[in-house]
Amino acid sequence: MSDLDLLTQSLGRNVKRWRAERGFTLDALASRAGVSRGMLIQIEQARTNPSLGTVVKIGDALGVSITTLLDYEQGPKVRVVPPEEAVRLWKTETGSYNQLLAGTEAPGPLEMWFWRLMPGEGSGSDPHPSGTVELLHVTAGELTLVVADVEHLVPAGASATFEADAPHAYRNEGTEPMELTMAVSVPFVR
Repeated sequence: MSDLDLLTQSLGRNVKRWRAERGFTLDALASRAGVSRGMLIQIEQARTNPSLGTVVKIGDALGVSITTLLDYEQGPKVRVVPPEEAVRLWKTETGSYNQLLAGTEAPGPLEMWFWRLMPGEGSGSDPHPSGTVELLHVTAGELTLVVADVEHLVPAGASATFEADAPHAYRNEGTEPMELTMAVSVPFVR
């Protein structure tokens, strides 16, 4: 079985499990997540590989992390994630990518990410649920962080934190690769 097949099956199983645990019907989850009922059915039946944006919306609506939705199995209280098991969710031909390093439910989703953006590239994000906070630390290059249309320059060695319930984006407007480590905390919503 390929890694993609394993992720698709894990996503389907976990969406169905968390939807049942939260007591959501397909229609209720579709409405909360802003995705179609048909898409949820295809995901739960492992018949589609949805976009990262769709997985984020479903996770936010369920109040769980992407890590939880993609988890192959329920792990012990201590979970070591080997480098080869970190999940790369997107990449570009020029070398930009993000990678979900680890995540947990504490009590809401808590995720740790590594990002690499090549010069001239960036990635935007829709608002997360109210109360979501992102903390980041730039280790190389300079990040242009845009929150609610306001730009903030974050150089190597500097850190930033922001409320992520507004549209936001990460851009590299410099001449060298930009790298950062980021934590995302999403409050649990019933």
